[in-house]
Amino acid sequence: MSSAARVAKALATAAASLPGGGEARTGQVEMACAVERALASGRHLVARAGTGTGKSLAYLVPAALSGKRVVVATATKALQDQLATKDLPHVVETVAPGLEFAVLKGRSNYLCVQRLRESSAAAEQVRLGDGPSADAISALGAQSRRVAEWAEQTATGDRAELAEEVDARVWSSFSVGSEECPGAFACPSGGDCFAESARARAASADVVVVNLHLLGAHLASGGAVLPEHDALVVDEAHELEDVLSSSLGVRITPGRLRAVALAARSALARRSGDRRGAADNILDMSDRFEKALRDRVGVRLRPGDGGELLELLELLAGRLERLGGELAGATGGKDDPERAAQLARATLGVAHLRAELGRVVALDDDNVAWVADGQRLGIELAPIDVSPVLASQVFAERPVVLTSATIPPGLAAHLGARPEQTDEIDVGSPFAYHDHALLYCAAHLPDRRHVDAEPAIVDELVALISAAGGRALALFTSRAAMERTAEAVRRRVRHPVLVQGDRSKAALVEEFTRDPSSCLFATMGFWQGVDVPGATLTLVAIDRIPFSRPDDPLAAARRDRAGAAAFRTVDLPRAANLLAQGAGRLVRTAEDRGVVAVLDSRLATASYRWDLVRALPPMRRTRQRADAEAFLRAIHEDAGTTG
Repeated sequence: MSSAARVAKALATAAASLPGGGEARTGQVEMACAVERALASGRHLVARAGTGTGKSLAYLVPAALSGKRVVVATATKALQDQLATKDLPHVVETVAPGLEFAVLKGRSNYLCVQRLRESSAAAEQVRLGDGPSADAISALGAQSRRVAEWAEQTATGDRAELAEEVDARVWSSFSVGSEECPGAFACPSGGDCFAESARARAASADVVVVNLHLLGAHLASGGAVLPEHDALVVDEAHELEDVLSSSLGVRITPGRLRAVALAARSALARRSGDRRGAADNILDMSDRFEKALRDRVGVRLRPGDGGELLELLELLAGRLERLGGELAGATGGKDDPERAAQLARATLGVAHLRAELGRVVALDDDNVAWVADGQRLGIELAPIDVSPVLASQVFAERPVVLTSATIPPGLAAHLGARPEQTDEIDVGSPFAYHDHALLYCAAHLPDRRHVDAEPAIVDELVALISAAGGRALALFTSRAAMERTAEAVRRRVRHPVLVQGDRSKAALVEEFTRDPSSCLFATMGFWQGVDVPGATLTLVAIDRIPFSRPDDPLAAARRDRAGAAAFRTVDLPRAANLLAQGAGRLVRTAEDRGVVAVLDSRLATASYRWDLVRALPPMRRTRQRADAEAFLRAIHEDAGTTG
């Protein structure tokens, strides 16, 4: 039996054993055989697999039978959990009984035994915030006690095991990031380290599941994070470039500056008492740093420009160098291993921050840096092009499978794969989009820049929501536009209107799923990863084509580099992919039906419209709102409700 036939047979067995049974889908078999060929030949594969294909099994089965160690990298926690708790156990049970698999996360996701031993939860309250109220301290203290109790029972130390989410400030007092950890051999608790145990399990596993951020950390470290592996599968590959830009970059915030200085001051306290040192100077400067950032929100830093902010960074780098010297001059000694561990962590934290400050100060044309706003207030630096790193550290080393329901054209070459070593397939989707879904483009709407555009969009939404009996997910590219439109629609419909920001994302999706008559208005965080199958969702409305903002620093830098080809190579592929992701929220099962309404006339009139349409599922199309309303009313009547 050939390898491809063996994989096809194993896939059929796995599919037949799923709840409800059934045959492996044609596209699923095609993809599985293509993955098998890629793993066997050492070639790369780009596999576009529409919703419902069953792509997880299509790459897990050949990976399990390949005899190779395979790393699977995903973008979302939901998919990681699905692979670890459902798909991989099913593969082991049905077709690969000897397979070992593991999930590996970033070090800060695991409880640090040494941190737990060094200090009680009460002592840590000093570090949990900037002047919290008595009630807040009490709440944080209760969470700290809950973590400490869980620590006595957990076998993995994985934060995901906690029954209830805890405040990030609480968790940070029990965990250590990779930039601070001195490693098992230099830590008194190294033998009991949960993170090291997870790495050991991953090192002996046949399949290792990670997220894209950890893959980025692996590349940033020069290959020191993940275990040796023979092949890489990247699911949700459309997110790879943006995640790696973040992972290979730098983020320096006032909070991080304070945390590093406080950790160093704490480590030095037994030596210096109340004497002021570089840590105190850095703490004094942190407020000045924060003010300088607030005065420059949105500003893109330029190589060689200098200016007050870069002068401040150079001054901070000098203070960090001095602080590193103070830490180097302190000794923990064998008689005080806990202090030695504190000093080692503080030393590493200072060294990493100083190195990242240096990258910003020495900004070159291969990177872009800017002052980020909002809750992310700080300096961010990102490489403009991640393909050189991927070409040398990933594509040149092993076969890579890139897969997603939406794959921009030319993705592999754009990321650094050599075209002559890369195969591409599109296995489509088993769903009957032409019968079950309608794409409505509101071609009559005015240009979004026109004063009448927003009221016209409100009219469209009111009509469509009324026809659907609620059941609508309205996606926006602007939070302000979302809030204004939601308020206007709420006054004109009798259906509950849920708005992003009123509650957590999970709570909003849960309520939206529970109440079929409701509508959910949301922005970019809901364009991907929201899965609401069934009659609860029959209308996805998109307010405009999701082009990057003109002032987005990273997109602007990529445009600068692309020159005249910027729109075609930077803006259009990203917009097409995001539009497809948003539209993909509609049909999640073979029975789902509904309308995708794009309230942007450019989808009907622009010269690039077919690039956008071809990225979408193969739905029937109309420019007439009456067609969309009739289709929605028919679905509503079939559901047997009156709204």
